[in-house]
Amino acid sequence: MASPDIAPAGGRASDRMALPRLTQAKAALTQEVEVVDEHGERGRISIPAERDLTIYVDRRELVTLMTLGARPELLVLGYLLNQRLIESAADVESVTVDWEVGAAAVKTHAGIDRIEERTAKKVVTTGCGQGSVFGALMGGIDRLHLPGTRMTQAQLYALVNAIRIQESTYKSAGSVHGCALFTLGGGDDDVSLLTFVEDVGRHNAIDTIAGWIAMQPAQLLTGGRVFYTTGRLTSEMVIKSAQMGVAIVVSRSGITQMGHEIAQRVGLCAIGRATNRHFVCYAGVDRLVLQPELAGTR
Repeated sequence: MASPDIAPAGGRASDRMALPRLTQAKAALTQEVEVVDEHGERGRISIPAERDLTIYVDRRELVTLMTLGARPELLVLGYLLNQRLIESAADVESVTVDWEVGAAAVKTHAGIDRIEERTAKKVVTTGCGQGSVFGALMGGIDRLHLPGTRMTQAQLYALVNAIRIQESTYKSAGSVHGCALFTLGGGDDDVSLLTFVEDVGRHNAIDTIAGWIAMQPAQLLTGGRVFYTTGRLTSEMVIKSAQMGVAIVVSRSGITQMGHEIAQRVGLCAIGRATNRHFVCYAGVDRLVLQPELAGTR
């Protein structure tokens, strides 16, 4: 019997009827510190906050994430989805974050089948610092099914410009990665920013977006979607994008060899070095409607 397609993160629209209850835990995203510059002058600047968040699933400790803490409940939900520990948001009854103890308590409806076995093997990633993911993330990529999204070069430029003017922690404090989800309209340069997330690592940011998608009504997510990241396109970033049902990814940075191989295998369009009018399409160029006259002179 043929293997079924893997559902995008968040599951099918019919699974979204009973969404989990989420707390709205707040935390400061930046902190002021005193510094001394090259002239020996003292001053105060903002730096990003970084805090540990330990995830407990049905009272069982799972993992500790280092995070900015902007949207911790969505981060936790997206992490579980992208690790394929849950199939949809409907599997979760609630996510409760308490910053006083640095913990996120996840309560599921029916538990996670074989959780010890499924979380035993870990893979060290290329994330900021050294992250690790559960080995199952690498399995089943050939069963991913992506939509037939296409994007014009004009839409790519509009997307890059929208990121350029976006207010961000990076502009005020630096040292963070940003990720965004866009939807493509019918116009030649028509793009809309759905959500923008920053965190100390790009993996946290994409997991948060996966959690955000899982909490949205299906009608909001119709049409072509494009994922943007300031970080490089590693194998994990490409797989997670495909799991979210996104067929086009854009990066301000480049791509790794394994990220490139996986993009080609799943039919994903991978675009890197995207700044101003410059970009490099590494894979899936058939999804990009080229308009070289918009690039200007070399």
